[in-house]
Amino acid sequence: MRLGVEAALVDGVLVAGDIEIGDGRVAQVGLEGERGGGVAVPGFVDLHVHGFGDVDFATADLDAYRRAGDALLATGVTAFQPSFLTAPADDLVAALEAVQREAIGPCILGAHLEGPFISERKLGMHPASARLDPDLALAERFLAAGHLVHMTLAPELAGATELIDVLVANGVTVALGHTDATAEEAHAAFDRGAVHVTHLYNAMRPFAHRDPGLAGAALWRDDVTVELILDGNHVADDAVRVAWRAARGRIVLVTDSIGATTDGRRRVGPVEVDVRDGVVRGSAGELAGSVLTMPQAIRALIHAGASFEEAVDAATRVPARAAGRADLGTLSVGSRADVVVVDRNIRVERVVVGGIEHSF
Repeated sequence: MRLGVEAALVDGVLVAGDIEIGDGRVAQVGLEGERGGGVAVPGFVDLHVHGFGDVDFATADLDAYRRAGDALLATGVTAFQPSFLTAPADDLVAALEAVQREAIGPCILGAHLEGPFISERKLGMHPASARLDPDLALAERFLAAGHLVHMTLAPELAGATELIDVLVANGVTVALGHTDATAEEAHAAFDRGAVHVTHLYNAMRPFAHRDPGLAGAALWRDDVTVELILDGNHVADDAVRVAWRAARGRIVLVTDSIGATTDGRRRVGPVEVDVRDGVVRGSAGELAGSVLTMPQAIRALIHAGASFEEAVDAATRVPARAAGRADLGTLSVGSRADVVVVDRNIRVERVVVGGIEHSF
């Protein structure tokens, strides 16, 4: 199957010509001949998404996952991690057990627990009643439930060091977030095996010149990837530009989407939120996720100064590597054929997953 595109983003470089797909793989690139419009790029990878298409992953069954999968594919997301807020332990175990393994359209990488081992000082929208200090026995319950591949925690909490050791030993990506950690505490966690930062700047100690906190530590280190939610609400433009200058090539675009498609009251796990004019807030007025899509996030990063190639990289190769999935987020001869065709304004025109085209 030839896609009929004018160019393709091959290993991060725009290559003129069409591409051919066969047996679920990219067979050829740079082909001459009759071509249409559009640019073929790797499928987008979202590591932080609480719901999509009016589906809340915290309570989703197979049919709901399929509906969300269709909605994600329509925005070019071909791989994702369902993310779960801090909630009672039994609810989190149930949500982990319900994460789907069978095909729903996009690839499910595994689950992201955003809590419950977070700081009471930096809860954001998370319910204080379910927040806990690190508990190794409970962590083992989460691991035994299956599907856990990513956890956000606060490294300054008692027992966090031991928890990081257990998670790393079990192949879980350790992210720091919802934390009041100092830079020194953040560095100690990174040295222990944490490799990622959940929504940089948000729900963490503010950066200051004598107290740079997690944000300062993460932006300085070359071995850490950092998430940005570029919905125009979570991070100011200048803060985005600073992050891009400091962490170019380490930025992971995420949506932090709650799945709402219209304004009104919604539930995200145990929390009720209000969606108004594209902004999601909790009961105290705090930001509580987003209604962002990945194409919108890519456009915002381009607006902040990234090139087309770099911005797409932040939605594909970088998050895939952060998740330990070198087989995803790339387009080259022999790679898995997860391909999105976009126009120059990052509008999604076609989506192919594993060599199979999906229509919407």
